[in-house]
Amino acid sequence: MTVKTLTQMCVAGAMALAAPLFAQDPAPLNERTAQTDIPLDGARAAASIDQLDLSIAVNPDTKSISGRGLYQISTTSALEALVFDLDPRFAISRIAVGDSALPDGAWQSSDGLLTIALPETLRAGEATDVAIEYSGQPHEAVRAPWDGGIVWSQTPEGQPWIATAIQGEGCDMFWPCIDHSSKRMDQLDLRITVPAGLTAAGNGRLVETTQNSDGTTTFHWQARDPNNYGVTLQIAPYELASRDYASRYGNTIPLRFWHLPGNEEGADRLLDELADQIVFMEETFGPYPFADEKAGVAETPHLGMEHQTINAYGNSYRPEAYGHDWLLQHEFAHEWFANQLTHASINHMWLHEGITTWTQPLYLEWARGRMFYEAEMWRQRQRVWSRVPLVPPDGELPDYGDREARWGDDIYHKGSWIMHTLRYLVGDKVLFPAVTELTYGASDPQPGDMSPVSRTTDDFRLILENRTGREFDWFFDTYFYHADLPRLNMSRSGDELTLEWETPSQLPFAMPVELSFDGTYRRVPMRTGRNTITLPPGTGRVQVDPHNRILRYDADVEAWQNRPQD
Repeated sequence: MTVKTLTQMCVAGAMALAAPLFAQDPAPLNERTAQTDIPLDGARAAASIDQLDLSIAVNPDTKSISGRGLYQISTTSALEALVFDLDPRFAISRIAVGDSALPDGAWQSSDGLLTIALPETLRAGEATDVAIEYSGQPHEAVRAPWDGGIVWSQTPEGQPWIATAIQGEGCDMFWPCIDHSSKRMDQLDLRITVPAGLTAAGNGRLVETTQNSDGTTTFHWQARDPNNYGVTLQIAPYELASRDYASRYGNTIPLRFWHLPGNEEGADRLLDELADQIVFMEETFGPYPFADEKAGVAETPHLGMEHQTINAYGNSYRPEAYGHDWLLQHEFAHEWFANQLTHASINHMWLHEGITTWTQPLYLEWARGRMFYEAEMWRQRQRVWSRVPLVPPDGELPDYGDREARWGDDIYHKGSWIMHTLRYLVGDKVLFPAVTELTYGASDPQPGDMSPVSRTTDDFRLILENRTGREFDWFFDTYFYHADLPRLNMSRSGDELTLEWETPSQLPFAMPVELSFDGTYRRVPMRTGRNTITLPPGTGRVQVDPHNRILRYDADVEAWQNRPQD
């Protein structure tokens, strides 16, 4: 039986999901569920979700959901069982494989894993259909989006206002999935059923809206190649602001903003900004990856999140001196760097957050001039801590919430500053095409002819090396795989000036150094990490890195960071 046929059978019974089986006092978040990108092994490694039809009924009164997932599964090796990640707070009421419902005892849900014994061995290369019905109260976020889960809130008028934000914890917080960044599906059909008067804004394109006989409404969304943590529920008594944007590539992009009643003016203004951001991003990196679906935004009770084609926005439409909404711009840039380019594992999350954070000063430079770029880069520099390596070793899961390690700051601001330093090292004519290739897997991407790519930090290094014919292992080793920032030691004896890099890496740090003296600039090569030059006679003060382009240790910044707090 196909997934499509199973869907037709299940739609008629969707409202039966409105009476879930769940514990009245939900357990604390399971330790495994609280993590994402746990290394793949066994059935989780071999199986892939090719297509998913996921129906979720949301009950704000009981803070519960009921779900039915219809999965098309393929495998690369023979399997006697399938294993999904799922918060054990959910009760499983029914599982079917192919045409047959499985008996009780054929599955086990514990410790964050749902293990399903298959009635017959699934051979390598073979596909099967699986139906899973579940219900319960999802973990409620304490401080979304940093603490993941579902947000049960209310609008100023007292109506339900609901959102999910699960980046750090993963998709298993509210649906059975393989909770790993590398496990994207080809197509998602998401059917969200909500009480009368509410709208569910979802991923992809809206297929249909159904008014059910019990007064509820079902919104059917369809998305291609969704990022697991980008699958979302965003529900409120929304109103819709919309327009279409004519892209430089000749295609038309639907712009949609689901906002609370009374916020029409702010939503319209932000749609103008969104159009301007598309101009910048397409001119700088390449075509908007999901133009065949939409560029969507939904107003949420938490700050924000990069849900694919339906970004969460909770910045209250506040005007800024920069002239644009930083949050809208940041989350939208994630459509390129999170949803089109997805890290191969959470260890490489800087690819999402660091490159996206760098687009913020880049956009300011494009829109307002170089001074704005430099001012924003200096603001970011103050939040580079470098207490732990930016990319932890494979198999070690980073804790981006660790306030002592400050990993959560560095994936944004250190990542951005590494991009800033690379810009100085290789130049715009190398760096920007390299980022395009990294993002699309092609040098000349075109709308309608692209699919998301999975990337590691090393992929970026290889692209840069192939484009330049130079080796950058020294750069990547120092900045990504060691904690301490490079230090530049300088000594002068008369007209002799010696520069030497000090880093924790065993590889010579070959970062050239720009000097300014007597109104001139000189770029000093540092191929061995050390160089001595002779200054012109009578040279006075020498300024090192006068344009502040190199990410390096700064004692003044460190002292400011460690200042006593009131």
